[in-house]
Amino acid sequence: MQARIYRPGIDKGWGLSVWVEMITELLKTRELIWRMFLRDFTAKYKQTVLGILWAIIMPLVTVATFLFLHRSGILNIGNVSIPYPAYAILGLTIWHIFGGGIVSCTNSIVDKGGMLVKINLPREAFVIISFLQIIVEFFVRLCLVILMFIIYKIVPSWTVIFLPFVLLPLVLFTLGLGLFFSILNVLMRDIGKLVTIVATFLLFLTPVLYSSPKGGIFSTITKFNPVSTLISAARDIILTGRITEPNEFIFVSILSLFIFILCWRIFHFAEMRVMESIGLR
Repeated sequence: MQARIYRPGIDKGWGLSVWVEMITELLKTRELIWRMFLRDFTAKYKQTVLGILWAIIMPLVTVATFLFLHRSGILNIGNVSIPYPAYAILGLTIWHIFGGGIVSCTNSIVDKGGMLVKINLPREAFVIISFLQIIVEFFVRLCLVILMFIIYKIVPSWTVIFLPFVLLPLVLFTLGLGLFFSILNVLMRDIGKLVTIVATFLLFLTPVLYSSPKGGIFSTITKFNPVSTLISAARDIILTGRITEPNEFIFVSILSLFIFILCWRIFHFAEMRVMESIGLR
């Protein structure tokens, strides 16, 4: 059996060699990562009656609740360009990449527990495995979006083919923060619960289930909310064929790449401390 020796990554600096090492480690273990992903994903839904259908049921319940509040006059969703159920399901599907991803990634290291010291696998692989489950759920929810578009006879713009590229910054932003918070969650277990609460609260501060506000405090919050920019861009590319705020999207995309690179390196710096912390608990 091949032994793996962990050294403090902080001594290796930021040079090209350490990045080559980090990427090579992941590539060498890609088959094991895939097998562990399949095992975890199967186990997640194995003992449920509805299985993967829960990925569809939850957004439907959320949309039904908001639709009831809107029709009761309690909530104003603003002017949306397509029928509200389709608009809300599309928004929730895109949001799940961040909302579900950040929570899943944050808890990934803690959830694996003692497995981390038994399997010859880069520690960041466990974060990636958790995020892959969210990506699968995204595609399941995307089927619901397609169904809604068919029901309401909505024709997406041809620019929908660029959706993977528009979603990439959101993926990098989520993975970067997920790597960072997964480390903090090992050292302070309250972080996982705090991230869950903040993600839920942030859903209501992001134009996911309502149109982007044109004025007031919510407009200011939306302007400085990078998740709002990324979600709006993805929705725009599907519905209108153009990104409403291209400059903001480019800025947030660069910021997302920077956050991903920085947080991945911080994760690698702290890898040894994570191993020691888990070994002591």
